[in-house]
Order: sequence, then C-alpha cells, then structure tokens
Amino acid sequence: MSQSKEWANPAPAGLVALAVACFIFYALLSGTVKPGALPLLGCWLIGGFVVQLVVGILELKEGALTGGNVFLFFSAFFMLVGGMEMFIKFFAGIYGWPIDATIDGWAWLVLLIILTFYTFAYFKQSALVMSILLVLLDIGVFFVTFIDIGWMSPAYKPFAAYFLLATGVCGIYMSSAIILNAAFGKTVLPVGKPILK
Repeated sequence: MSQSKEWANPAPAGLVALAVACFIFYALLSGTVKPGALPLLGCWLIGGFVVQLVVGILELKEGALTGGNVFLFFSAFFMLVGGMEMFIKFFAGIYGWPIDATIDGWAWLVLLIILTFYTFAYFKQSALVMSILLVLLDIGVFFVTFIDIGWMSPAYKPFAAYFLLATGVCGIYMSSAIILNAAFGKTVLPVGKPILK
C-alpha cells in the first residue's frame, strides 16, 4: 500500500472503462448481441461514466490537459449519453416511439473532429501505444458518425466494430502496461516513445 500523499495516475482505470465501452460497441455493431441487450449495455456505459469522470477530473488536477479533457468529454458523451440512449432506443423499439437517431451522427461529428485534432497532441505527448489507440478510435468513430448521420450505409457497421474492438485491446494493453511497469519499476510491457519529437 502506498504511503504517498499525492494522488496516483488514474488513467489505467479510465482506459479500462474505454475498453469496456469499445467491446460493448463492438458486440452491438457486429451483431454479436441483439437489441434486447441495450439496457444492460446502458448500465455498463453509465458505470464507465463514473470512472471516466473521476479520471478526467484527477488528470486535470495533475495538469494533464489533453488526457484530462478527453476523459472528461468521453465520460459525458461516450459513456453517460451513450448509456442513457441505450435505454431510450430500447423502449423506442418496444413502444414504436418515432425518434430520429440521425441526431447522434451530428453529435458524433463534433467528437470525431475534436478527436482528430487531439490525436496530434497524443502523437507529441504520449507513448506509441496510446497514439495507435487514438488512431484506431478515430477510424471507429468516423464510421459510427457517418453511419449514424445516414451518409454511409449500415453495411459498414462491421468496420466500426472491428476498429473499436482494436481500440479496446489497445486500452487493455496500455492500462496493464502503466500498472505493471509502475509496480515492477521497469518496462514489463513496452509502450514505445511518442511519434512526434
């Protein structure tokens, strides 16, 4: 048990929450689970909201401008809004509510643009694995955005699914690397150097 009075890096927990969300979206977009799973998926995303909100606030407290802001807006839009929407879409399907889900694509478009710009900050400040994670996430969000807006056929859902699954795998690896490398005081799982100097 640590005797330090400083807060530890919360990013590993945030990466676990991201991985859970990516695996959930993989299952949904790939057709591995049926729409009847939406309320359960929503519960997992709302749990991820709690984790990522805490991580975002603590990262900002530590001075991590990029990571703190990404975790903060992911906690709200990727997790909380995503979780609540699972419930709304489930009940809309049951009761025939006339919702226009293309509005999601317009919101995702903002997230796609922001993530694309923020990815360059990760290239400069973060390990190679984290940069790869962001590129995979950007591509996955690209497909989700344009499918949801209606500018791309739903036939592209498997592309979104696999890029999000790969993002989740990178999140698991990066989270594990941070924890194991810190615990052993050496590189157990290599993460590489930033792409940009």
